[in-house]
Amino acid sequence: MQKLEGLARKAMQLYGMVAPGDAICVGVSGGKDSVALALALKRLAAYFEHPYTVQALTLDPMFGNEETDYSALTAYFEQAGIPHTVVRTNIGHLVFDVRAEQNPCALCAKMRRGALHTGAKKLGCNKVALGHHLDDAVETFYMNLLGEGRLGCFSPVTWMSRKEITVIRPLVLATEAEVAKAATETGAPIIKSRCPVDGVTARSAVKQMVAERAEADPAFRQKTLGALQKAGLDGWGPKPAG
Repeated sequence: MQKLEGLARKAMQLYGMVAPGDAICVGVSGGKDSVALALALKRLAAYFEHPYTVQALTLDPMFGNEETDYSALTAYFEQAGIPHTVVRTNIGHLVFDVRAEQNPCALCAKMRRGALHTGAKKLGCNKVALGHHLDDAVETFYMNLLGEGRLGCFSPVTWMSRKEITVIRPLVLATEAEVAKAATETGAPIIKSRCPVDGVTARSAVKQMVAERAEADPAFRQKTLGALQKAGLDGWGPKPAG
């Protein structure tokens, strides 16, 4: 966890993610990435140069019209001193039953984003932290390049004018393996996704491609990160000091 904290702190400084007095809401799905992020931010709050607060928000999509049990996660966060709110939604029902989407991921993500931002505002937070790591960034870049023929990626910091909230991604310098190791070391409970299409999306193929390239060239992920930063693509250029 100490290494993950260091990488998160570096990203927060590099991209000016946190300002004094920020109230940060971590969007926690129950997976290793978001759980590890919440804990890392909580631990960093004790010594980061700008004071801020942390709480966690979980949206239950209610896949199959059934509630997911997040009680183990709530207990874990309570022990860590992180307030945890669970909001039940009808997203799963709307996407899979009402709309019967053939490609449900885009609509589901859009609805979850909106619900998360609304929930964060209700909790009094001005920033939302997401658990996207370096592997996610690399995969997104190549999905856009190979699938759509364009250069693009999500941004480390995004201002959402409609909801007047800022989205930050403090784990963008950490690999998935580093995040997983931190989550395992802390004994964090992981809640498996009940999404009907989990693991069979278009991202899965790109994820495999990235893994194969990284096996052949261990610096592959870092090279892609360097390219994003040097090009300043979608806010990946480091924020000027001061």
